[in-house]
Amino acid sequence: MFAPLRYAAFRYLAAGRLVNMLGNGIAPIALAFAVLDLTGSVRDLGLVVGARSLTNVLFLLFGGVVADRLPRRVVLVGSNLLGALTQAAVAALVLTGTASIPLLLALGAANGIVSALAQPASAAVTPQTVPADLIQPASAIVRLGMNAGMIGGAALGGLLVAAVGPGWGLAIDALTFAIAAAAFAGVRVAAPTAKSARTSIVADLREGWVEFTARTWVWVVVLGFMILNAALVGGVNVLGPAIADGTIGRGAWGVVLAAQTAGMVVGALVALRIRVRRLLLLGVVCMSAESFLLLGLALVPSVVVLVAAGLAVGVAVEQFAVAWETSIAQHIPADRLARVYSYDMVGSWVAIPVGQVAVGPAAVAIGNRNTLLILAALVVLSVLGMLTSRDVRRLEAVSPARTAAPAAAGPADGRSTDGRTTAPAGPVAHT
Repeated sequence: MFAPLRYAAFRYLAAGRLVNMLGNGIAPIALAFAVLDLTGSVRDLGLVVGARSLTNVLFLLFGGVVADRLPRRVVLVGSNLLGALTQAAVAALVLTGTASIPLLLALGAANGIVSALAQPASAAVTPQTVPADLIQPASAIVRLGMNAGMIGGAALGGLLVAAVGPGWGLAIDALTFAIAAAAFAGVRVAAPTAKSARTSIVADLREGWVEFTARTWVWVVVLGFMILNAALVGGVNVLGPAIADGTIGRGAWGVVLAAQTAGMVVGALVALRIRVRRLLLLGVVCMSAESFLLLGLALVPSVVVLVAAGLAVGVAVEQFAVAWETSIAQHIPADRLARVYSYDMVGSWVAIPVGQVAVGPAAVAIGNRNTLLILAALVVLSVLGMLTSRDVRRLEAVSPARTAAPAAAGPADGRSTDGRTTAPAGPVAHT
């Protein structure tokens, strides 16, 4: 199960992504209280957070092109150093009392661009750090570390804000970017195959789009997640707190969300051991469990039911996440992998703002309960829609016997080359 850890490049990658998620757990808490301390306005907080999300989505495709053109280690180190600078600037403004909403908007937008550069590269580099037959456990170990980092970061963020203030929380977040950059510097892998003639960005995007659409199971699952994510975010992130306020209370709602994250940790451990031929089919079927939390909120909003639902959702999400990352890594050519990931991310996330905005008016018109039931139905229907694709049902994980060992120097120095197979291609769990 832990064989990927024999490879130095993978160890550095896993460590860097864990530290990144530790910072990602701290940042939202620190930033939220920094803005609220500054203006006391939820509207201002929404603007600052929204600016980052908008630039992130807008630049993801460009990030995919960059990650397929340049050595991914360079992209990861550079983007994390830029992230450290932007967050250090935010921390300095807050700590010196010179922060303003326009400045925070600008720095938030810059940080969103930096993140867009890093995300496709970090997702695409994993199969280059281990042999092809270890991609599934490697993906599970990375997910396990990321979930643990998020749990630790959220707890640390709350303690920092309470003890020393949000400015120092943002400073620690900046430090995590710098530490992650140092870790990513150790991810020494072969660069994607260089092209004989440099093409334009538009041509690179077109090539990535052809790769993305060439395999039905890829775009079918991304389309399904476009609907599924919009329903989940609207139901859990918007209506969830409102339902909790009138039933189990805010503290218990925090326990429910913590249970979901704990379920993701358990799910990653389970995914380390699972060996099935049709891994993607298993992952997609597991996503039907995402309806459990929505149904619990609608029908039985009690602590016991919601905690159980949260645990089940967390375990299920990780089965899909590992199945998806394994499928993509085994079937997409390495020199186009980051661009396919960028199309995946944009497609899966683009409808999230629609879900966030539309759920409020819907709840006013037909009630919270009916809205949640409709959202749960949308989740189930999106899963069934994905399963109608024969390619989704029939895609097989590549067995070790069919994979070519990477032309690596071996576990000692971790200089594994591209670990993908030569078979044709497959989304990322976005929850």
